[in-house]
Amino acid sequence: MLTLVVGGAGSGKSAYAEHLIERSDAARRVYLATMEPFGFEARQRIEKHRAMRENKGFVTVERFTDLSGLTLPPDSAVLLEDMGNLCANELFSPHGAGENAAEAILRGVACLHAQCRELVIVSNEVFTGGTDYLGESEAYLSLLSYVNRKIAKTAERVCEVSGGIATDYKGEET
Repeated sequence: MLTLVVGGAGSGKSAYAEHLIERSDAARRVYLATMEPFGFEARQRIEKHRAMRENKGFVTVERFTDLSGLTLPPDSAVLLEDMGNLCANELFSPHGAGENAAEAILRGVACLHAQCRELVIVSNEVFTGGTDYLGESEAYLSLLSYVNRKIAKTAERVCEVSGGIATDYKGEET
């Protein structure tokens, strides 16, 4: 099962996604971390998320680019946190796919989905703060919105979290 969880900053989307994985009866829980630890703020966010999932049975795998090169344990429930970081990494990192970022990301998601029992992807709302962006910001937001739409099309469930409450747009929590 593929679930896309979207929401704004501080919406509770990460905690909700963890809840979905905790409810899974898969043999293993994998937290697929995509945030590269650049700078103090990034390290603080990483520590916050590690603390959130402490004692929840997650194995953390850090993967910043090239999801299609990742092999997952069989019978796993995977939480990919988050698509915004992955898009930035694939688009801007020297190790990323650059102009082929969308294809690399979607191919990687398909590879993950084929390997695991359950895949929950956390992503950000896009363009709710407006659409007047320039240069690299516009390229990044356009990539993220494109990837979100493509994943939503193939996902069995798509929901948005606001104030810690999920609203289903496609499928529903089982």
